[in-house]
Amino acid sequence: MAAQSGKDMLVKLDRTGSGDYLTVAGLRTRSLAFNAAPVDVTDAESAGRWRELLEGGGVRRAAISGSGVFKDQASDEEVRALFFAGTIRTWQLLLPGFGTVSGPFQIVALEFSADHAGEVTFELALESAGAVGFAAL
Repeated sequence: MAAQSGKDMLVKLDRTGSGDYLTVAGLRTRSLAFNAAPVDVTDAESAGRWRELLEGGGVRRAAISGSGVFKDQASDEEVRALFFAGTIRTWQLLLPGFGTVSGPFQIVALEFSADHAGEVTFELALESAGAVGFAAL
C-alpha cells in the first residue's frame, strides 16, 4: 500500500442518526486507538508458570482524538452541545486506503487553548460507548 495523506483521515459525526455525516472541520491531527483488557486465567497448573489468557475475553474499547482549530460553525456548535449534554452519537473515522471505523462514541474531553499571538485551538477525545464496526475500503 502506498503512503496516504494525513489530511484524508477524517472524523465524522452522524448528527441525527440517519447516516447524514458531518466532518469535524479544522482538525490538524487525528488518531485512533484500539485497546483490549486481557483476562488472566493463570493458575498453579499453568505450564511452566507462564501466564495464560482467556481467548476472546476482556473488555475492548476504541478511542478517537484530534486537535485543530474550529473552522466550521455547524460542527463547532454540534461538538460543544454534545459534550455539555453528555450525548452518545455515532461517529466515523475514515482511514484512507484502509477503511472506516464507526460506532457509538461519547465526547469525554474538549479542551481549548490559545497563544497571545495565535489562533484558538481545541482538542477532542472520544471513547467508544458500544460495539464498533470496521468496513474495508
